[in-house]
Amino acid sequence: MSKVYLIGAGPGDEELITLKAIRALKKCTAVMYDRLANGELLKYLAPNCEIYYCGKEPGCHYKSQDEINKMLVKLAKEGHIVGRIKGGDPYVFGRGGEEVLDLLEENIEFEVIPGVTSPVSVLNYAGIPITHRGISRGFHIFTAMTKDKLDIDWKSVVNIGGTLVFLMGLGRLELIVKGLIENGMDKESKIAVVMKGTTSKQKKL
Repeated sequence: MSKVYLIGAGPGDEELITLKAIRALKKCTAVMYDRLANGELLKYLAPNCEIYYCGKEPGCHYKSQDEINKMLVKLAKEGHIVGRIKGGDPYVFGRGGEEVLDLLEENIEFEVIPGVTSPVSVLNYAGIPITHRGISRGFHIFTAMTKDKLDIDWKSVVNIGGTLVFLMGLGRLELIVKGLIENGMDKESKIAVVMKGTTSKQKKL
């Protein structure tokens, strides 16, 4: 019987994938994976499993989101147990919700397997607690990867307090800093930039 698994693969370190995710991968007869997922995870697949790459990079999409959604449906209707491997967690800026809507519309059985999400895990690897008594009592996560301009209510963000995490923000770092400072954030506020978090190529500034 066909089924689709939306599998959160974690932020990059292969060992951060969950046991439940590994068990699901072993069942799959077809898998779709993106560029943010560690390619080493493919070793858990059966030898005859069909593998499809559907990575998306800024300005260069190997497959559009609509094509990915349609392919999930197509593979499931062909009778496959489909694994959709997604970096981080499927529902944290992973567009997993969009993929699920298509599956619901086609009445296809699915299961979402949570993944270790990067806003917390990457900071752990960088030695930065996302909350700390007396410093930060909460945290807020934003995406800096948008199709059009970075549409953020900066004044509200500055006033909300806590730790602010901007995902996929390296290319828009100047805009982020400008938006925060121009709306009242102290220029001396502590900031960290982490690239390729949890991997052997991780860098922190």
